[in-house]
Amino acid sequence: MKFFPIQFKRVAAFVGVFILILFIIETNSRLEELNRLNKQRDEVRAQATEAIQTQIALLTKVAYAASTEAVEQWARTDGHYLQEGDNPVVPIEIPGSEPVIVETPVPLPTPMQNWEVWRILFFDQ
Repeated sequence: MKFFPIQFKRVAAFVGVFILILFIIETNSRLEELNRLNKQRDEVRAQATEAIQTQIALLTKVAYAASTEAVEQWARTDGHYLQEGDNPVVPIEIPGSEPVIVETPVPLPTPMQNWEVWRILFFDQ
């Protein structure tokens, strides 16, 4: 039997190819990690931008609420306060007249289909 002599060039080539494959695998895993971190960075940036916009909107509302315009608007609409020179108007009924009774229409029940009744019986509590 003849033994094949081990050639140093052939062994070095196989080792070189093996090391190259390892480098490619490592580079691929690093690129995947980079892509994952970039996506995470973009999500965090979007959340930060949203938080800053919310903060700006809230600060604007606080500034408006502390202004005299907001206080005056609340006093006139919700507080029912009057300013000097205002003439309050209070509606009163005419003596001897009957109050107007406005009847609210009663909504008609909508008929349910059979499958809706069974669904309510089995699935609703």
